[in-house]
Amino acid sequence: MTTHDLRLRGGRVFQHGAGLQDLDILITDGVISGLVAPGTTVAAREEADLGGHVVLPGGIDPHVHLGKDIRVPREADDASLETASAAAGGITSMLVYLMSADPYEQVFPGSAAAMAGNSHTDYGFHFVLGTDEQVAAIPDYVRELGVASFKFFMNFRGDEGKYLGLPGNDDAYMYDLLGRAADAGAMVNPHPENIELVWKLRGQPKDESVSPLEAWYRSRPPVVEAEAVQRVAYFASVTGASVYAVHTSSRAALNAMTLQRSAYENLFTETCTQYLTLTTDSDCGTYGKVNPPLRHTEDVEALWEGLRTGAVDTVGSDHNARHRTAKEKDIWSASAGFPGTGLVLPTVVGEGLRRGIDLERLVDATSTRAARLFGLFPRKGTIRVGSDADLAVVDPNRGTTVRAEQQHSAAEYSPWEGTEIPLRVVHTIVRGHFAVRDGVLSSTPAGTYLSRSRGGAAALAHADTLKEDA
Repeated sequence: MTTHDLRLRGGRVFQHGAGLQDLDILITDGVISGLVAPGTTVAAREEADLGGHVVLPGGIDPHVHLGKDIRVPREADDASLETASAAAGGITSMLVYLMSADPYEQVFPGSAAAMAGNSHTDYGFHFVLGTDEQVAAIPDYVRELGVASFKFFMNFRGDEGKYLGLPGNDDAYMYDLLGRAADAGAMVNPHPENIELVWKLRGQPKDESVSPLEAWYRSRPPVVEAEAVQRVAYFASVTGASVYAVHTSSRAALNAMTLQRSAYENLFTETCTQYLTLTTDSDCGTYGKVNPPLRHTEDVEALWEGLRTGAVDTVGSDHNARHRTAKEKDIWSASAGFPGTGLVLPTVVGEGLRRGIDLERLVDATSTRAARLFGLFPRKGTIRVGSDADLAVVDPNRGTTVRAEQQHSAAEYSPWEGTEIPLRVVHTIVRGHFAVRDGVLSSTPAGTYLSRSRGGAAALAHADTLKEDA
């Protein structure tokens, strides 16, 4: 009789197409080695009772920034603190943006070293591209470094990206990048904002009668995002590229992508937790400054509806860990962005269930769809024999109160401070290792690098081939 490393018994296990099932999970060498009925005679070196809790595929956060300047992780705590935050919230894999104008074959080793041995989750990288040399190297990045998704900032024109060390670009650069990525079977993740319109709007007299978050919203209204989404989506259709619109924040942008998607299918939409939960009326002050800005209630509702229907593919965090002192300024001087990776899964699943959204769609948005789009499926994003034993064990009958001191992040604040989330993460298991057990973080980070060779349409086609062969 085969002896397994670990048996997880007493859980209600999510299965695609079948919902929650009473199954025990067997794990060997970090991989799911069996799914058996309760009471089945099985040999295992260790057993853990899940107490009737719900077992979901481990969350995947596809949008994370690490490092104290958010460019790249450089020090051990850049990885250890922020991945601890993720693991505490049921995230088992994250995809981290590296931002540099230098060749990434020079940048990659230092970032990989900062993550190795310090990450509580598995991790992969996206590269932010800003130079012609980087675009030309896309095939090498895919083949040699295992990175198959590339971001560029549509708003970095002129000196707009100087604060991150990135040069300006234009539509010709975007066109070339899209074509090169398409040829390499990779995906492009644009930050879509029309900066020329932003320049005009932020030069207008400021209305002191509105709240700071409303003022920031008016300086970058939905049209800024929607126009850029429509432009990059059309360019994608011409070049044959796969495009993944990051941090979609508004009804207008979602509608623009939906319209383009009706004519060209290789377009995908991400939103973030903040755009599903916070508005310009939220009581978080400059802690809530972000780009694109927080929007209005009608935008929140449109994004939830998009998540329900699948118009929104995934939910990420756009997490960054700049310290709270960078936020405690007026709205025009405060830095943009905030921590939030640990809140993606409990918020989306908990609030989504409260709204009557099918659990399968919520699992898809927090795990499976990202795994498929970014070339990680079926290793990640599903609970089945042969997949990594990445699991989020949750209690949908107990809530969580957000407290910054419990989020592990070096940022030391949360715009959701005091918010009640209608779900609690009990355990997080990364390749069979309890990264979090009974709410307590492991002292032994066990995350490993995720090399990826495909993104977007190429990754989906490969995943479908594997499904047919299974």
